[in-house]
Formats: sequence, structure tokens, C-alpha cells
Amino acid sequence: MTTLLFFGHLSDVAGCSQMACDLPQTVTTVAALRAWLAARDPILGQAIQAQGVRVAVNRSFCVSDMESTLGAEEIAFMSPLSGG
Repeated sequence: MTTLLFFGHLSDVAGCSQMACDLPQTVTTVAALRAWLAARDPILGQAIQAQGVRVAVNRSFCVSDMESTLGAEEIAFMSPLSGG
């Protein structure tokens, strides 16, 4: 079981701040996870694929969606922060 966490406006789009799910065996990278989520919920998919959205796997930020492999217990999606 994997826990997906959504921070910032992404939690509003997802309708929750976290969800537990069993990922298909074909979802082995962050890029594949984004595509899988987009197929399930196109609005959430658009939000998590937006520029500036960062992903952390087991509390470590991913550098590349294609190279970052899963098999994780926790995956967090963080929207860009705005400051002033």
C-alpha cells in the first residue's frame, strides 16, 4: 500500500490531502505515476503535471520523473509556493 500526499492547492484538486492506494505493477516511475493518476482523474492529472510541481518519494525530492523509481511507501506532490 502506498500513501499519496497532496500539498497546497493540489489537496483541493484531489479532494483530500492523502490517499492510500495499491499501484499497478506497471507504475514503476514518477512519470508513470503521474500518467496513471491522470488517466484516473484528468483534472488532478493536469494539476500534478503542471510546471513547478515537485515530487518527493519517501521524503526525498525527485530530480527526474523518468529516472525516479517507485516501490515507495510515501509519495508527496507539492505545488509551487508563492511568496511575498
